Amino acid sequence: MAGMDDAVPIAELLDERRHLLHVAYRMLGSSRAAESVIDETYRRWFALPERARARIAAPRSWLAGVAGSICLTWPALPEPDRAGAVAHLVRRTASRGAGSRGAEPQGAEPAALARHSLRARHARPTSVRQHDTVARAVHLACVTHDEGLLTSLLAADATAFFDGGGKVRTLINPVHGNTHVARTLLTLLARHPRTTLYPGPVNGRTGLVVRYGPHVAAVISLDVAGPHVVQVWGTLNPDKLRTWNRPSPRT
Repeated sequence: MAGMDDAVPIAELLDERRHLLHVAYRMLGSSRAAESVIDETYRRWFALPERARARIAAPRSWLAGVAGSICLTWPALPEPDRAGAVAHLVRRTASRGAGSRGAEPQGAEPAALARHSLRARHARPTSVRQHDTVARAVHLACVTHDEGLLTSLLAADATAFFDGGGKVRTLINPVHGNTHVARTLLTLLARHPRTTLYPGPVNGRTGLVVRYGPHVAAVISLDVAGPHVVQVWGTLNPDKLRTWNRPSPRT
């Protein structure tokens, strides 16, 4: 089961992906090919058994080695075959796409999770104002790195789901329990000079928006029931964040 020791700060995740893209681009000279190579690299990472991943002491080095080995075979392909390989990798990656809301946890359907979330809301109705108050308190706990406050704002059986779309090395399995969820969030949102966190509208309610430099790196929505957060949904999938990172139209 995924736990706090598996969480990685957002800044580290993004630096890792950008490093891999840089390596692939330098070897291939094509941004499109580099993206496909890195998608395949992460596919191989997530295809490993959980115990095998746990034994890799330096994941970034392992990923760089895999990316390099894929790149070495790339130029050997004739141009039509390279184009076909790009399309093939894109199809393989797309076929494994996560659910639209959060990471697709093992052994549970996204629809079932959504129903559970709705049942929790209906069982303990929360007004927009109360949701906003709880969400802003969660933001304060995260920016001040107050584990005790954050834990108190989470229901004892709170669950967190993270969707990286197979394109960043985020958690695969859901995290259960207020203590583990709090520690995972604080690790993910660890302080970094280029990382900022602020409350903002997510899925129609107040959530958390994480920026790394000028770009949105993650959005976190919160399901609130009564005075507590019962579920956390973190989206780190760069494909799903494209709408967040589109330039604002000039007026």
